[in-house]
Amino acid sequence: MTDGKVVLELKGVDASYGPVAILRKVSLEVREGEIVSLLGPNAAGKTTTLRTILGMVKPRAGEITVDGERVDGLATPKIVAKRITMVPENRRLFARMTVRENLEIGAQLRSDKEGIERDLDKVLKLFPRLQERIRQRGGTLSGGEQQMLAIGRALMADPKVLLMDEPSMGLAPILVQQVFDTIKEINEQGTTIFLVEQNANMALSIADRGYVLRTGEIVLADSAKNLAKSPEIQEAYLGG
Repeated sequence: MTDGKVVLELKGVDASYGPVAILRKVSLEVREGEIVSLLGPNAAGKTTTLRTILGMVKPRAGEITVDGERVDGLATPKIVAKRITMVPENRRLFARMTVRENLEIGAQLRSDKEGIERDLDKVLKLFPRLQERIRQRGGTLSGGEQQMLAIGRALMADPKVLLMDEPSMGLAPILVQQVFDTIKEINEQGTTIFLVEQNANMALSIADRGYVLRTGEIVLADSAKNLAKSPEIQEAYLGG
């Protein structure tokens, strides 16, 4: 648990797709240096929460702040420019571009050439496999390698908060463990992480705190340790 300052906060956020309400009065905060996990069943509104933070869905009510400054109502590129970056569900790579080109796209809003080179070096040290495949097209990589590339691309934006949407989806169990080890390592290197994940067990094993979303509302909020022990979580998400 960290006592860092709040870098990302949602206060009473409502969001909908047309007439269909998806999020209802969602309030949560992410502090500097934390891994915070958002758990919940399918269709609870987890991905919509991330899309609303990034301005892809406009909130109907409430406030979203980054470093205390309101960002709700801003266009997505302006929010990303505040160093809020997402690793999307299903990775969404550019299949015909090389590994290097995919990574460079992550840095497209930056102009600090030395910093970009330094971060590229850092990403390739974190994922030696990407170094080996640097000239290969993204579409020819395995599922696990594509997930590494998606995470690497997001890190190239030098994020203040890294949003992750279901990073374990579609991966073999052995790769899931590797991905979560990597998420932990990225956090230990100084990146704050807000993680949406259906694999509650894995998410809580690396998180500091967690929130549980059900039908668009936050129903539980606690330390990851307490959530992992909660009978309600055990029954609903951990198969206990």
